[in-house]
Amino acid sequence: MTDTEIRHTKVQKLFIDDDQAGQRIDNFLLNYLKNVPKTRVYKMLRKGEVRINGGRIKPPYRLKDGDQVRVPPVHQKKRQEGPSASLNDVKRLENFIVYESDRLIVLNKPSGIAVHGGSGLSFGVIEAMRSLRPEQKYLELVHRLDRETSGCLLIAKRRSTLRYLHLQLRERQINKTYHAIVAGLWPKELKKVNYPLEKSVLKSGERISIVSEQGKPSLTRYKLLDSFQEVSLIEASPSTGRTHQIRVHCAASGHVICGDRRYDIESHSPFNERLFLHAQSIEFKETPESEPLIISAEVDSIWQKRLQSLESKNL
Repeated sequence: MTDTEIRHTKVQKLFIDDDQAGQRIDNFLLNYLKNVPKTRVYKMLRKGEVRINGGRIKPPYRLKDGDQVRVPPVHQKKRQEGPSASLNDVKRLENFIVYESDRLIVLNKPSGIAVHGGSGLSFGVIEAMRSLRPEQKYLELVHRLDRETSGCLLIAKRRSTLRYLHLQLRERQINKTYHAIVAGLWPKELKKVNYPLEKSVLKSGERISIVSEQGKPSLTRYKLLDSFQEVSLIEASPSTGRTHQIRVHCAASGHVICGDRRYDIESHSPFNERLFLHAQSIEFKETPESEPLIISAEVDSIWQKRLQSLESKNL
C-alpha cells in the first residue's frame, strides 16, 4: 500500500436516514467511497460483500429509512485536501452569502471564481464552502454559473433538498432572472430569442455553444431596462438551460454581452472589466409545503461604477 492510499481495516455499518433514503445502493456507494474505483464498487455488490440488513442486494436496490448497510474493508486513495479555510479568497465567500437556512445556502458568487475546481483550478466555490463548513456533512451545487458570471448560486445542505430543487429545475418551476449590459441599442420589441443551440468543442478543447438547426430548442425572454449611448441594460429570463444560452442568444442577436471574450468575435464590446452578466434573482421553493422564495443578489462595485458612469453620460 502506498502512502497515497488508505484502507478501512474494519467492516463499516452505516445506518440510512430519511434524507439518504430513495437512492440506489450503487449510487450511494459511489458517492460514499468517492476514491474507490467504480469497478471495485460493483464487484463488491456482485460478490455480496455489501449487505443490507444482513442480506445480499443488487445495484438497483433503493435504500429505505432505517436500512443498515454493511461496507467491507476497502482500499481507496487518500482524498486531496481542500483549500485552507484561512485563505483570503476562501474566507471572503462568507461575506457573499445572501440567504441561508438548514436546507440550503444562496451565494452571490463573485465574477471570476469557478463553481468547482479542475481544468487547472485548485479549487472553486464548492470546495471553498466545504473548507469553511467542515462540520457540514453534505454540501452540493444545485446548478452552475459560468466562471465569469456573478450572482445567485444555490448550494444544498441536504440530499433531499438537492433532489427537490433538481425536480423544480427539470419541470421549469425555478425562475432565474439575469441582468446584462450589452453592446448597442437593444430594440424594445425584441422580447424573445429562440435560436436552437448545439454544443461544440474548439481545437483548444474549450466548450462552446453555437446556433445550429441541429441544436436543441432554446428560449430566452428579454426586457429592455435602460439604454445609453453605446450599450443597453437588459433583463434576461431563460426558459431553457442550455450552455451559455444567454450569452449566445445575445451575440447572435447582434448585441454581445460586454466583456464576453468568448463570444465577442468581432470585438464589439466597448468595455471589458468583467463579463457583464449577473444572476440577479432566483425564485424557488425549499420544500413542497413552503411558500416560494425570491432571493436577489446585488452587482459588484465594478458593475456599479460602470453603470454610474453610463448614467452620468446620459444626463
